[in-house]
Amino acid sequence: MAERSAPHAPVLVVGLGRFGAATANRLTQLGREVLAVERDPQLAQEWSGQLTHVVEADSTNIEALRHIGAGDFSIAVVGIGTSIEASVLTTANLVDLGIGQIWAKAISPSHGKILGRIGAHHVLYPETDAGDRVAHLVSSRMLDYIEFDEGYFGIVKMRPPKEIQGFTLGESSVRRKYGVTVVGVKSPGQDFTYAQPDTRVNKQDTIIVAGQTDLLNRFASRP
Repeated sequence: MAERSAPHAPVLVVGLGRFGAATANRLTQLGREVLAVERDPQLAQEWSGQLTHVVEADSTNIEALRHIGAGDFSIAVVGIGTSIEASVLTTANLVDLGIGQIWAKAISPSHGKILGRIGAHHVLYPETDAGDRVAHLVSSRMLDYIEFDEGYFGIVKMRPPKEIQGFTLGESSVRRKYGVTVVGVKSPGQDFTYAQPDTRVNKQDTIIVAGQTDLLNRFASRP
């Protein structure tokens, strides 16, 4: 069933809790073939009518994974969060099966460290990441926030501070004053435009700004 041809390769999703189910469902909507593995028969039954392939199996048993063809996949997502032991054993089994990309959910830094050490290629902290993102949104003018490079660099969508409203970017000198770069401007009813020094920013506009996270926070906190 599975083949190793990215970027459209089928994806193995282990665990149909909130994170795993949301991931599997979204992948399916994006047209990816998904094999979902769930130990709980009730959850497996619940999702069997919504996902293309759902198998009830114990992912901590490597023979069970071999039986369902897990080793044929090149990408796997481990969404198990209720049991660290099950998460670690499952990830170790997928590593032993030679899966090339393993994305594993962690519920704590120590859990994440273990997952990384046993071979997970990408460790995810969905609850922590979501909480951090919401904290940024509620404490500033940000409408959306994406962080890169472990908290060092980010991109935000926000309303323009009063001091740059009605001025061109060249006149307001955002980069010189705040160390961040306005990369785009979206005016109501108009297409998104890449920012130029002569781009004028108005009160109702939405701006896209990139820079170091501490500088972005300072700029987004301006009235």
